[in-house]
Amino acid sequence: MSDQPIIAFAPLQMPETGTLVILAGQEGALPPGVPDAMSEVLKKAIAVAKFKGKELTSVEAIAPSGSSLDRIVVVGTAGEKPFGEEEWLRLGGTIAAGAKGTGPVTVWGDGAATPAAPCDLATIGLGILLRSYKFDRYKSKKSTPGEEPESETARAFTIAAAAPDEARSAFAAARALADGVILARDLVNEPANVLTTTEYASRIEAMSSDGLEIEILDETRMAELGMRALLGVAQGSPMPPRLCIMRWNGGAEGEAPVAFVGKGVIFDTGGVSIKPAAGMDEMKGDMGGSAAVVGLMRALAGRKAKVNAIGVVGLVENAVDGNAQRPGDIVTAMSGTTIEVLNTDAEGRLVLADALWYTQDCFKPKFMVNLATLTGAIIVALGNHHAGLFSNDDELANRLLAAGLETGEKVWRMPLGKEYDKLIEGKFADIKNVGAGRAAGATTAAQFLQRFVNDVPWAHLDVAGTAMGSPANEYNQSWASGFGVRLLNKLVEEHYEAR
Repeated sequence: MSDQPIIAFAPLQMPETGTLVILAGQEGALPPGVPDAMSEVLKKAIAVAKFKGKELTSVEAIAPSGSSLDRIVVVGTAGEKPFGEEEWLRLGGTIAAGAKGTGPVTVWGDGAATPAAPCDLATIGLGILLRSYKFDRYKSKKSTPGEEPESETARAFTIAAAAPDEARSAFAAARALADGVILARDLVNEPANVLTTTEYASRIEAMSSDGLEIEILDETRMAELGMRALLGVAQGSPMPPRLCIMRWNGGAEGEAPVAFVGKGVIFDTGGVSIKPAAGMDEMKGDMGGSAAVVGLMRALAGRKAKVNAIGVVGLVENAVDGNAQRPGDIVTAMSGTTIEVLNTDAEGRLVLADALWYTQDCFKPKFMVNLATLTGAIIVALGNHHAGLFSNDDELANRLLAAGLETGEKVWRMPLGKEYDKLIEGKFADIKNVGAGRAAGATTAAQFLQRFVNDVPWAHLDVAGTAMGSPANEYNQSWASGFGVRLLNKLVEEHYEAR
């Protein structure tokens, strides 16, 4: 990947070189402290461009007269409502996108329509980092004829603040969060011939250096535990399955942890119920739920979150060979529930069945949230702007909804109910792994998962439309979005950390 930008904080002082970004309020009002000569140049540019300071619009003066700066960019911050967390994040992305060239960039962190607190300036830095992300490790480093090769030097951004020490302190947590999101994006973007189940497990194991306790269960141990649902998915692949457990012990000793469980199908052919060829290459991203869990655990450890947290991911490949699971097979999950496998492409719920049961049985968590690129049906229902939220607990669901609105990683609550249970009743086993036809496909998948959570407060996030291929925005231009890391970090930060 390209080098990530360097983010620094300094007192409010006009730079002498590079690019200066100034935040403007309503009607393009400039902040105090802008020198008179510079202000005159900018007011003229603002008038010519008919710039009104509207949120995330901009006007620039190149090689401004009487200044040694390369350019001055004025970015509007006047919106229909005061800036919240996502707006500051989008502002940071907009600044990163508009910072042309390779020289240093100074952001004058004053003058916004909504006054910027130190945590807001830190969020601008987070937006700069996330917008600057590229996954280019497999591209040859050759410049186009006639063009300069891309600089290997990281771009430097300085955010000038009235309280730089406070902003710098707030950015330490934002930096850890960025690391988690970027890790999740990297994992989803990796090709499946590189990110095999064992390679994925090795990368997780290496996170012990972040202060996480790591345990990896192999197929022998999973067989001893009775995880026949997960193992059945893996049996058609030469890549051995793994169950990876990550522990962060940042809370009080003995306090019940919060738990996050992810579907980690490193590639999904659909198995014997094979998928159409068109778009199958994107099934390298079928581990997007697990990537969010891994990224979240990195973020919690990186910012030394005051909480006990468990992350569990089931890693398999759903492949086709003579030993692959067949439609009509019956497997017994760790819980003892028998499952009739009618469609081998409904494999993620089989992986999660054992991972969820193991998590609630071993760790007795306060709650469990699982993430999975589980159904195409959720994309039909919600498109790519919301993840589907299913939950057996109103408090947990409402907290996730609120966290989604704050972070911009939005979720929409979908129904569960006993009437849907009838759709997954098995003919030859306790339950079957698909519902009745196309009706309520995302809900029947969630209803299936609910069988494996006991009485633990639980939420299922179907991220099929948001973890990969979601619409680009100001802070994400990557095919893999890292969706879920910021959402769940916000959930933990606001409701489950010691104060």
